[in-house]
Amino acid sequence: MADRIFYAMYDDDDVLKDGAKKVVSQGIKVNEVFSPFPVHGIDPIIGVKQTRLGIMAFLYGLTGLMLATIGMRYFMVVDWPMNIGGKPNNTYLENMLAFIPVTFEFTVLCAAHMMAITYFLRNKTLPGRKAENPDPRTTDDKFVMEVRLSENSQFTADEIAAMLKETGIIELNQKELN
Repeated sequence: MADRIFYAMYDDDDVLKDGAKKVVSQGIKVNEVFSPFPVHGIDPIIGVKQTRLGIMAFLYGLTGLMLATIGMRYFMVVDWPMNIGGKPNNTYLENMLAFIPVTFEFTVLCAAHMMAITYFLRNKTLPGRKAENPDPRTTDDKFVMEVRLSENSQFTADEIAAMLKETGIIELNQKELN
């Protein structure tokens, strides 16, 4: 059976949110929303779960902290100890306060880079990959709500189209997937 996808286009983010609330309250599951900027408050409306990116950022930061500590201990205590200003360099703990700026910066560096890589991998937006955007106008000033017929099997295609037309759309496109 072929799947049909509906793309309801809006020209205002508030109309999009109101339209999403209306169709979700009628029992339609919204698959995706494409927009030129983040629409705050749309995720709970369409049922997007809370991400675990914050937990991963903490774990990436801990990884950076661990790598910075291991590296500084090895470089400054084991491999090439330096006598800077007559300070002893026998253990890492004796010089830990001097290493705090480097530790902080490396922690932030690892967390930021690994979060960016995780974001690209999770959203399948790696360089060289074809974009899955249904309409190029969503990168400029339009908003598109995607509804799949296969995820809303209790409704017919005509019922879904009629419900979407009642939400203030400016354009409705349909696409058949084989």
